[in-house]
Amino acid sequence: MTPAQMTKGFGIHDMTLSKWMRQAEVEDGEKPGMTRADSAENRELKKRIRLLEQENEVLRRAAAYLSQANLPGKGSTRS
Repeated sequence: MTPAQMTKGFGIHDMTLSKWMRQAEVEDGEKPGMTRADSAENRELKKRIRLLEQENEVLRRAAAYLSQANLPGKGSTRS
């Protein structure tokens, strides 16, 4: 059975089958590329980086605010 016959029989586009075949070769280690597991890990790491960057920004702003509040003569009610 040719790829064209398979796609027609399954009612999918030729490019869809080609993409699936290329991904299968990558997953099997026959061709270089990013596996699905690598791709999922990459997405999770990007989310983690975004979260850490947000946390870092909050901490940076809190440190700046607190350092300003502790300056003598500024923000203090003590004499």
